[in-house]
Amino acid sequence: MATRLEEACVAVERSVLERVPPLLTDLYQFTMAYAYWRAGRHNEPTVFELFFRDNPFGGGFSLFAGLSDCLLFLKNFRFSNEDIEYLRTVLPSNTDPDFFIYLKGLDCSAVSVSAVAEGSVVFARVPLMEVSGPLAIVQLLETSLLCLVNYASLVCTNAARFRLAAGPKRRLLEMGLRRAQGPDGGLSASRYTYIGGFDLTSNAQAGRLYGIPVAGTMAHSYVTSFSSLEEVWPQTLVPSRGGDPIDFISLVKGWLGRVCQLLGVKPQLVREGEFAAFLSYAIAYPSNFLPVIDSYSVSCSGVLCFCSVALALCELQYQPLGIRLDSGDLCRQSVEVRRIFRACCTHFGVPAFESLMIVGTNSVSEQSLTELNKRENEIDVVGVGTHLVTCTTQPSLGCVYKLVEVRGCPRMKLSEDPEKSTLPGKKAIYRLLDTEGHPQVDFICLAEEPAPEAGVTLSCYPLGLDKALQSITPGQVTSLRSEVFSHGEITMPLSNASEIRVHAQTSLQSLSPQHKQLQDPENYTVAISERIHSLGTDIRKGNSKGSNFLLSN
Repeated sequence: MATRLEEACVAVERSVLERVPPLLTDLYQFTMAYAYWRAGRHNEPTVFELFFRDNPFGGGFSLFAGLSDCLLFLKNFRFSNEDIEYLRTVLPSNTDPDFFIYLKGLDCSAVSVSAVAEGSVVFARVPLMEVSGPLAIVQLLETSLLCLVNYASLVCTNAARFRLAAGPKRRLLEMGLRRAQGPDGGLSASRYTYIGGFDLTSNAQAGRLYGIPVAGTMAHSYVTSFSSLEEVWPQTLVPSRGGDPIDFISLVKGWLGRVCQLLGVKPQLVREGEFAAFLSYAIAYPSNFLPVIDSYSVSCSGVLCFCSVALALCELQYQPLGIRLDSGDLCRQSVEVRRIFRACCTHFGVPAFESLMIVGTNSVSEQSLTELNKRENEIDVVGVGTHLVTCTTQPSLGCVYKLVEVRGCPRMKLSEDPEKSTLPGKKAIYRLLDTEGHPQVDFICLAEEPAPEAGVTLSCYPLGLDKALQSITPGQVTSLRSEVFSHGEITMPLSNASEIRVHAQTSLQSLSPQHKQLQDPENYTVAISERIHSLGTDIRKGNSKGSNFLLSN
């Protein structure tokens, strides 16, 4: 019988097949493929690179995500008969019928991919993936690969920034499904925010597919649906260790009187509907009692109802979990709620009240999370939705997919905007570390150039306008990319979300503090070899096979 992990892997692969079929691309990829095919160029060996031009959110780093889905997409890339029939209807009517026969037999058996490990810290202008193979098929892959990497890396990076803002101890709950850009956006957000550093998700399907811990209790609608104690049913609860059912309503009413007396509050202020809702939920889930307590008034009703129900649960040997705050001044309220918990713990001799958690959820942004840490608060878990999954401060990472070599000859995009020019040729990518193991420089050179060596000084040109030649002596050298796909097969073990998450957090920890700071980080250096610099200069001047100037008298 298949294990739960094997079943999850099959479910993930099926999910990719359903979400990313070969037709999930731009129409012009097919028109270009046809033009290549008509010209007899469709099998020319080519190399494309996938990268982004600027780190998102004004930050100093990014996290690379989406690779596993890219590999599953490539492995299963084939056009169905239905796909081909549809393409006949949308491509021009004079399209040669033999082109559709060519498409029907197309797969990625001649495609090779090298890539940075998923979850790695990466930087702008560094080629994350190199895709090589016959021109037409590698061109057809462009949009799909960009779709799979762009949002995944963006939201993963956003999550990492939230984690840095929250600090290492506070737990983070992703709860953005209802605000996400459609169901696939919601699933992707849950998966990649977990990799980026979140601890939990509210998304049940993401929990099933990716093994992410799920959490959730109740919404305000549950509380406001109750108006009286007559709606509580059943009204009894069996003690945790067994025995006869206890009249739970009477037990909790007794505790309510004692709590109100302790805090000097009139019981008449307590909302009967809220009291009934908490009773009903505790009877249903006595071991998972964590209600939202701000449907009406936290201090006059919500916290009183919670404490009375929680104390009754403790008397019956159950362990309540805590409360959720969803509006108002979360810091101030959390401090007051914690004070009440400690008062109950001391006065009634109930140690369980020392470990009750306080969850805060109220349109939390990176900025508000940073501010929260500057104020006194007692919040243990922060739930984040809209600002996390929609990446409100930057909606796109802007990954691009550019041709760098055809038939062994380097190719380069020249642009009036120098920042949009590409780097020519098939390359190798190395990360140069300092003596303490912190990333120092990402070094890009041609594939045939010798690898840098630790302790050996090399000369390079930092990317950016008017950057002069510099010398660097690395303490350590690591190769950033490795082969991940060849001859139609994935050539590396696919990691699950938990394993990629561990790698992401380890990769982040290796960064120097000045590169991780959320505001005004120090720019990380990405540099190219002297040979790439010279090759680019020659192409610009028209002195290389990579130049494409039309010569005429």
